[in-house]
Formats: sequence, C-alpha cells, structure tokens
Amino acid sequence: MKILSIQSAVAYGHVGNSAAVFPLQRIGVEVLPVYTVNFSNHTGYGAWRGPMIDPADVREVLTGIEERGVFPEIDVILSGYQGGEGIGEVIVDAVARVKAANPAAKYACDPVMGNAKSGCFVAPAIPVLLRERVVPVADIITPNQFELGFLTGTEPDTIASTLDSVDAARAMGPRTVLVTSVERPDREPDTIEMLVADDSGAWIVQTPRLPIKANGSGDVTAALFTAQYVATKDAQVALERTASSVFDLLEYTHNSGERELQLVESQEAYAHPRMQFTARQLR
Repeated sequence: MKILSIQSAVAYGHVGNSAAVFPLQRIGVEVLPVYTVNFSNHTGYGAWRGPMIDPADVREVLTGIEERGVFPEIDVILSGYQGGEGIGEVIVDAVARVKAANPAAKYACDPVMGNAKSGCFVAPAIPVLLRERVVPVADIITPNQFELGFLTGTEPDTIASTLDSVDAARAMGPRTVLVTSVERPDREPDTIEMLVADDSGAWIVQTPRLPIKANGSGDVTAALFTAQYVATKDAQVALERTASSVFDLLEYTHNSGERELQLVESQEAYAHPRMQFTARQLR
C-alpha cells in the first residue's frame, strides 16, 4: 500500500506527518509525506519557529511526485490539519489528479477543527471550506464528536444522535465515517468510545479513558484506521485494531510521564495490536 500524506511536520514531538508516518511504516505501508508546515514543535506549546509552506510550494512538490509517474500507484491520499484556504484547494486538486491516475484510490480526510473542551481553533473560513469543498470529495472522514457536529450542524451526544449525525455526514459524500472521542452521558465512568459506520453497518468500541492530553493522537488514529480499513475492507476489524494500538500508545505515554507521544517506543502496538477491545455492532 502507498499513502500520500499531506500534513504538517514538526522537528520535536509528534503531530501531523510526524505522528502519522512512522506508525504507518511500522505496519508495512509506504508513505509519501508532503509537508504543509515545518515547525520546531507543535503550537500547543504557545511558541514555535519555522515556516508555513506556501500552497504553491506544496503544489510544486505534488507535481514533482506526479512527474515521477507515482500517482497511479497511490492507494490513499491522507490529509489532516489545514492551516489556510489555499492548502485545502491544493489537497482537493491533488485528490482529483491521483484519482484520475488511479480511480480505485481513496481520499481520507481528518477534518481538524477543534474539540469539545477548546472549541473551534481554526480560522473561520476552514469549517466552510471543509464542509463545501473538502468533505464532499472524501471517501473516509475521521472527525471527533465535536467536529462531526460542527460539520453537519447537529448536536451529537447520545448513540442515536451521533448515528444521525454520521448519516448526515455520509450524505455529504464520504461513505465511511470514523468518529473519535465519543462521549455520551450514559456511558460507563472513565471510558471513551469510537464509532464507525460504512455501507455495511455501524460499530462502537469502548476503552478506558486515560488522564492524558496527547497532541497528535488523533493524527495517529486517522492514519492507522485508514490503512487498516483500506487493507481489510472491514470496518469492525479496522476499528478494533486502531483502538488497541492507540490505547497502548497512550497508556505507554501516560506511564512514561512525558508530554510528547512515545511513538517509537510503542511501535509493537502498531505492528502487533493486542486486540484487547471488541467493537459492538449498532446496526
């Protein structure tokens, strides 16, 4: 499998491509990383250095890859945080060009906009761009529960309302929707869930909730789920494998006492997931 991953990069820590590439490589995926920023560290520290890469320069990198004749071999285009409107258009154009070369290629979009605690933390134009231009051309999207509501103009909280919001998202274009950070009022204490739906059904998986805020964990989740889903074509299996891998990554990071994801140290969790969680079918 070859994945063209258009995301941010940091020298220190693990977010964007700096979170997604290694776990994908560890499960045997060939990754072509294209950077949208090249920062010293993620912005959660409040200070960072390095450039945002001009969308025209990102387009040039993509054109160079295309000129090598690689686009027909691309199985998946993966994108995450979009810092501005310009990069969104570059991604949409890249998706069209890859799919023209390989109609079987899938586009997986992680529509990063914010979370329930912080609210929306992207520029006001980004949610509009995602709703109107990006999500409609995606095959797979991986929003958290807050982002799902923001995308669809709904308020998902219960399983039923979250499924309704998923249906609204699927009506926008993508056939497969993974919802992360699902929090419903009637769930067991100290747990958190992920839910996935595609044409074959819907499943939910529950894991313990760890007392940790780990920047980049969503990027790892989106990457691993996308690769597992495209490889197996089985939403339940992909959900269970992803939940297993990401939980063990977060548990290792929490036990280490470090702020940054212990991405390399947790590599066996991606290569050989313990499969300690079973997804429950909802429909």
